[in-house]
This record gives sequence, structure tokens and C-alpha cells, in this order.
Amino acid sequence: MAMPQLNKDLILSGNIKSQVALNLPNPDVFEYPEKILQFGTGVLLRGLCDYFVDKANRAGQFKGRVVLVKSTAKGGADAFDTQDGLYTHCIKGIDEGKQVEEYLVNASISRTLTASKEWDSILACATSPDMQIIISNTTEVGIQYVANDPISGACPLSFPAKLLAFLQARFQHFDGAASAGMVIIPTELIINNGDVLKGIVLKLAADHGLSSDFVQWLEKSNHFCNSLVDRIVPGSPDATTNAAISEQLGFEDSLMIISEVYSLWAIQGGAEVKKILSFAQADKGVVIAEDIEIYRELKLRLLNGTHTFMCGMSYLLGFRLVKDVMANGYLSKLIMNLMLSELALAIPYKMDFKVADRFGRAVLDRFRNPFINHKLIDITVQYTTKMRMRNVPLLMNYYKIFGKAPELFSMGFAAYLQFMHAVKVEDGKYYGESNGEFYPIQCDYAGHFYEAWKEFDLKKILADTTLWGEDLNALPGFAEAVEKYI
Repeated sequence: MAMPQLNKDLILSGNIKSQVALNLPNPDVFEYPEKILQFGTGVLLRGLCDYFVDKANRAGQFKGRVVLVKSTAKGGADAFDTQDGLYTHCIKGIDEGKQVEEYLVNASISRTLTASKEWDSILACATSPDMQIIISNTTEVGIQYVANDPISGACPLSFPAKLLAFLQARFQHFDGAASAGMVIIPTELIINNGDVLKGIVLKLAADHGLSSDFVQWLEKSNHFCNSLVDRIVPGSPDATTNAAISEQLGFEDSLMIISEVYSLWAIQGGAEVKKILSFAQADKGVVIAEDIEIYRELKLRLLNGTHTFMCGMSYLLGFRLVKDVMANGYLSKLIMNLMLSELALAIPYKMDFKVADRFGRAVLDRFRNPFINHKLIDITVQYTTKMRMRNVPLLMNYYKIFGKAPELFSMGFAAYLQFMHAVKVEDGKYYGESNGEFYPIQCDYAGHFYEAWKEFDLKKILADTTLWGEDLNALPGFAEAVEKYI
């Protein structure tokens, strides 16, 4: 007999026969107003931001739901529609030495809109007095200035232009009322993401000649918050894992996600932001503070930076999952030394090394989580942008402090270059080869390196300031250290 599909009717029926303890939503949640517009449907937003909203709703502390905006029409929003935005969140890992395994049905999402097809419906959200918050995760390349991106008529191409069009519609509908301003929280992993996004939106407003009254409202009545997110939420579980968990739950779920226990969402803001983000009261993982720099540096450099170095090297060595890399004695020790003996020493922020060391060792334990199938290939998406933003600043600071090439950093950088060696192109997509197996190179610079590897010149690549923002040949001994490992 086929299992039922997870949806609102199934929840309301009370006919779920689960073999595990399952935390179901209170039916009242389906009547809560839409308070958040979220650009992005990915697992990180659903496993972290939407998790906090759902938890607060259960505690009666927020009482609001999320409208998801899907950026492209590719794949449609069918699963979200079929399941009424509901999905199972499996939380598995080690917390303070104890094994944790929790299952809950997240009911924070009210509906999903596809930007290219339902732009009018998205703009209609701007007229709602209940709307208070905008969240985004459009990847590191999503927050970019695109010149001449129209904001009237059809859906704009870039996320900043979409945001500007939405805010302009809201300004017009509420006649510029200060109370209609929004709290805008980008979660893209770029430094000062809120400030960067605000700068681009203001530049676009100037390009389009928007009124000074609107620009003043944009600046004074809206809060663009720098933020940082930290939770390992791999892609959706594979079919076998999904089927096994569904069997235990007693229903099918196409949107199921699995995450670790640890969670952090650090948001820069004051009292007014805290008041609007009332869901923060429900979990200590949400930190709202005037200064979140220490959280950003520790996470960006030690977790994400280490990921960026280990993913290419480990993949080329035949590994596919982070936990399997950490189960290898040699690589586990190498990664620990890279993190704590090189990256931690070069963080461009003053802090007690004991703080960085403690954070780093906790990260290593998270990497070892046996329940999380975190794919290395997923970490290589936009590999070049990640290398430039996460690790090149560490390299520059390491040289300022020590004046020499960091050995393991150089090894990881060489592995990155080798990973970016595409050997074939099919349908505009680039593929590398390792151990007789082709793998996708999902990076905007894949074509650049495809050409570069035809006549490989390391010094020419290191000199390319469009890639790194710096001429890395100016660092004594770095080219030689990388060459040794290539």
C-alpha cells in the first residue's frame, strides 16, 4: 500500500502513524499571516532561518509565515505546492557529547512563487501591512550590480533589482510611511552582505532616477542587516536515505532535509530590529547584536575556509563525503593542522587564539558528524569566488605576520587549480576527470580555467587580479610552493 504524501490535509487529519517521535505543527499555524518574503528555496534557508521561524511559531512568539520566491522557472515549485510548503527536518548529530536525533515537520512556509512567472503576485506582497522581513540566499554571486536591469514591467534579472522593485512598490502603496520599512537580511556568504546589498540597491535607484523621497525612505526606514549563517545542511537526502526515513515517518516527503544540531544566525542590529525579529527569542542560535564580526570571521575562515581547501583535494583523492575524509587518519590530521596552525593564525581580526582554537575544534567535530552526508562536490560550487573571498584575505594576512608561504594552504590551493582543470565541455557545461570519472565544475570561471589549462602558466594565473584582487606573485615563495604540489 502506497504511503500518503506529506501535506496540510495529512497534518489536519491526524492520521500520521510514525515509528519515531515526530514533532508536528499546531494547526493554528496555517492561519498565521505572511510576515517574511524569502528569496531562495535552498536547504540552508529551510534548515536554519525557516527552522527558527517554525520554532518560534510553535512557542507562540512570532506567529508569522514565509512566502518563498523561487528565482527561476526551472523545475517549477511543484513539490512545495503539492506539500503545501511542509517538509520534514531531521536533526542529527552530537551535542555536548550526547547523540541527538530529532524529527519535526516545518510549517513556516505558506506558499512558493516563481519570480519569472508570478512577479505580480510577489509585488502584491509589498502591499501587505503584515510583511516585515526580507531574507535572501542567492549564493555569493547573487548580490551583484547589473547595469540597466529594468525594475518596471517584467521581473528584473538580478536579486538587487528585484528587491528595489519590491521596495519601490511598497513605498508607493504606503505613501512613504516610515512604518512600512522592512528588515532586510541577506545570508549570502560575503563580507558585510547587508551593507553591500544596500549599496547596490542605492546605485540602482540612482540609475533609474528614482525620487529623493524614495531614496531617503530607503535609507532611513529600512534596515539592511549584515548577517552570518552557520549550520551544515547538505543537499536533500539521496533516494535510499529518503525512502528509509519516510518508512519510519509513515509518509512520503520530497522536500525532506537533514541537518546537524549546531545552529547560528548572527544578525547585526539594534533594539528596533530585535523587536521585529521576535522569532529570535525562541532559540539561542539567533544572535542579534551591534557587532557580529567575531562570529563572521570564525565561521568564514575556519569552517568555510577549511571546506574550500579540503573539498578539491579530497575529491581528487577519491573521497565523496566530508565525514569519510575526516575518518581518514592522515587527512583528518592534515585538515586539523591546516585549520589551527595556518588559517586560525591568520584571521584578520583581533581575538584570543584560545577562542579560535575552541571554535575550530568544535568545527572539526561537526565535520566528523556520522549522520551528515555532506557532499564534497556541493562545496565546490562557485569554487573560485569562494577561494577569493574566504581564503585570499587569510593568505595576505599570513604573509604580513610570517612573511612566508603557508605550506598546507599552498597544497590546498594547488588542489583547487587541479580540480578546475576541465577536460571536456558538453552543452556549455565543464567537466574535470579524476580516477577515470568525470565530475562537474560548477563555477562561473570554469571556462576561464578551461582555456588557461591549455597552456598552463601558474604565474600568469596568480597575477590575474580579476580572479584574486591581488597579484599573488608578489608573495615571496607562494608560486614555488603551489608549483611543488601541482
